[in-house]
Amino acid sequence: MENEAQRSAATGVDRWLADRITGVWNLLTGRPVSLYAASVLRIGYGLLYLIFLLREFSHRDEIWGPGSAWTPALAHQLSEQTGWFSVLILSDSRAYFELCYALALVTAALFTLGWRTRVLSVLFAVMVTSFHGRAIFMTDGGDNLVLLMSLYLVLTACGRRWSLDARRNRLKAARTGSAPERVGSSFARQLRDARTTLVTVVHNCGMFVIAAQVCFLYGSAGLYKVQGAFWGGGTALHYVLNLELFRPWPALSAFVDEHTLVVAVAGYLTVLLQVAFPFVLFGRLKYPVLAMLMGMHIGIAVLMGLPLFSGAMIVADAVFLPDRCYTFLPRLRRRVVQRTGSGRPAPGAAARPGAVPAQGGPGGAYGSKDRVVLTAGRQSRSRNRASGGSSGG
Repeated sequence: MENEAQRSAATGVDRWLADRITGVWNLLTGRPVSLYAASVLRIGYGLLYLIFLLREFSHRDEIWGPGSAWTPALAHQLSEQTGWFSVLILSDSRAYFELCYALALVTAALFTLGWRTRVLSVLFAVMVTSFHGRAIFMTDGGDNLVLLMSLYLVLTACGRRWSLDARRNRLKAARTGSAPERVGSSFARQLRDARTTLVTVVHNCGMFVIAAQVCFLYGSAGLYKVQGAFWGGGTALHYVLNLELFRPWPALSAFVDEHTLVVAVAGYLTVLLQVAFPFVLFGRLKYPVLAMLMGMHIGIAVLMGLPLFSGAMIVADAVFLPDRCYTFLPRLRRRVVQRTGSGRPAPGAAARPGAVPAQGGPGGAYGSKDRVVLTAGRQSRSRNRASGGSSGG
């Protein structure tokens, strides 16, 4: 009896393990997941980096160019020590730098629009890596996350939704929809299927890596804060609000710092959200947590003057929203537009008082199918005249 029980238990475990492995394999190879989230990441980081380059346009030479305090010679030394590659250190010419800067602007814009995304994603990653490696100590740290995400987005199919590529594919499908599908050899079909499976697996793994990176970031930041006495005492945000380097609006920082209880609660809530974040992703609790994290990052952007970092974190949080959330937004907009349009009566379409429905059929009371409009006061007199005329005939 014991042997049979052990065999049945072992069989059940094997079946459960086989089902789990099959489920994971189907998840990886069945279909690309989170295509809308990948598109949001593409648009978000492309737009963020484009705005970043435009904001620093007047200071581009002091940060990355030949006139930078981090000279090209220092950049060469750092590249030799770390192996970090940057196209900006290939030449010290001012014209070459300006050409690279213009190319970076165009790349960021086209990547945001989703034009030839598979190629532009690689070029965008090269540009972000090059500018980061040219002056690694010159920015506020928000570009660190943009750098990581630009590398991860190369693995994803981030141009299949909300992009010029998606629009071109829709138009192409509409033109060739009625044409018979070209049938190739079995080997060609196998190659096409293998390519589709490979692209799907790489995309799904890339999205998983992005989600894992965000979880590690929040979890490590929360655990690091727990070890500090200032965060445990609830005074960390007080000191943050009084740092001269991170006070773009001193009056606003001083006003917030006056509310000591709110500042202490916000500090404890920050630690709690960051530590608990990886554990609430598999339930509906993640939605209020994501909303509170967005509020936290908006506060960092306003009070500490770190918009690039805050924007990069808000865009990264979008990976945890399912596609149904993104598909629901256009439907919600259409519903609002339809209700707003239907709530406004069309000119001349509003029924005036005393409108009488059309009288259908031959021999009607008025011999016409057209609507007759009468004022409320004349309806009774019209009925009397109509009845008198019919009796006289």
